[in-house]
Amino acid sequence: MNLCDPAVFCRAFDFAAQAHQGQKVPGGDIPYISHVAQVAMETMQALLYTPELDANLAVQCALLHDTVEDTAVTPAQIAEQFGDRVASGVLSLSKNPNLPKPNQMADSLRRILQHSPEVQLVKMADRINNLRQPPHYWTTEKKISYRDEALVILQTLRGASDYIGQRLAQQITAYSVYFAEQ
Repeated sequence: MNLCDPAVFCRAFDFAAQAHQGQKVPGGDIPYISHVAQVAMETMQALLYTPELDANLAVQCALLHDTVEDTAVTPAQIAEQFGDRVASGVLSLSKNPNLPKPNQMADSLRRILQHSPEVQLVKMADRINNLRQPPHYWTTEKKISYRDEALVILQTLRGASDYIGQRLAQQITAYSVYFAEQ
């Protein structure tokens, strides 16, 4: 069985908790670290079905996946603390803010595809978690656009893990319940 070393998990979790300190999940008052932990949990579950993957790499990338994109943490700091493979994975999971917004996801997916299946799995786990109840201020158009982007993620990365691909497909289907709300 492919399990993450608890010491590796705790070190990355503590780093992420410190980096995201004070941040909230959009549209609510839940601490952002909750999202990070849920992405790591989804990743760990998928690893049970893909024992050939490096659990330590996948879980560290899951826990740190938003640190470069959403905090003051730099890729160099990630590399110093967790190594170049983790830093490279986290950087590929981060959108490039220098690109126009419509191009950011395609660029990120291109970089994720050049990375390992562990990183691809984390991106799908992240979107599974993000396809829960959307922020109350999102319009139906925004929700549909987010779902459509999830379909692109699924089509692009599905090969990384059959299990996580099926989970993402189920979550995409379930997400349509939010289109009728407004």
